[in-house]
Amino acid sequence: MQSQVEDRPPPDGRRGPAPLRGAIPRLRAAAHEMWYDDPDWITGSPRSDLPRTVLRNEVVIVFLLSLGANAVKAFIQLIGDLTAPGGLSRAVAQLNTSLAPGRPWLDLAFQLFYIFVPLVPVALAIHLLRRDHGNPTRLLGLDARQPGRDLGIGVTLALCIGVPGIGLYALGRQLDIGATVVPASLPHVWWAIPVLILSAIQNATLEEVIVVGYLLTRLRDLRWRTPAAIGLSAAIRGSYHLYQGFGAFAGNAAMGLIFATFYRRYGRVTPLIVAHSILDIVTFVGYALLRPYLHRWFPGLVP
Repeated sequence: MQSQVEDRPPPDGRRGPAPLRGAIPRLRAAAHEMWYDDPDWITGSPRSDLPRTVLRNEVVIVFLLSLGANAVKAFIQLIGDLTAPGGLSRAVAQLNTSLAPGRPWLDLAFQLFYIFVPLVPVALAIHLLRRDHGNPTRLLGLDARQPGRDLGIGVTLALCIGVPGIGLYALGRQLDIGATVVPASLPHVWWAIPVLILSAIQNATLEEVIVVGYLLTRLRDLRWRTPAAIGLSAAIRGSYHLYQGFGAFAGNAAMGLIFATFYRRYGRVTPLIVAHSILDIVTFVGYALLRPYLHRWFPGLVP
């Protein structure tokens, strides 16, 4: 339910400049509506009638099969980097590497395998939601009913998050609290760019469906308050990026807050998948194409 905030004058009777009159109460009301006291904070979605124990166990299993396992792995990798000679400042996080060097067709088979298999938890989450929520794709906003709007919002979110993300990465490197990230190191073969694009879309689909759509839906079913649900979603997103350092944790957690808040308000993961895909495609493909020049433009940040 929407909070009603009264626009009261200050004690001395002055109401202030007309353009600012009521601005703060309106912002407070919007924030209150966004974060608190709304029993239906995913619009139009009836809550599950499954027992709470069943729901809790389901969430744990889904995350142990997917991003939760990645978070544990990232934490172990972080400990290894922190205790290695040179610490995080000498650590290198390599993404999209060759899986069968010198054997391009076998390498391609492995690449496709590791792109599609992580999507199985997405199918599992959608299947589990179907049991008690009806049409899961409509529930999650995982459809093409609003293609133009979803694309526009996705591009806007990507722009708003991408530039500050580069700044946080640079800051982490300068403070020696972040690893050097190599987004792509595939061989120069014809399938390299398509594989990088598929990898970006897979990352976006897995993360946004599981850590935003599915998780927030289940936490709502479990009667979690909005701030706690959004905070957990953001913390999980940051945790499985810990292998890149503390700067990556902070940047991805901030991204998680924005994405989870957007989903809580609009109930659609498709724009989030678009935004995330754009960010990763620009990062992966851009690095692969411009790597010979990046170390000149960003000395100390790019190997």
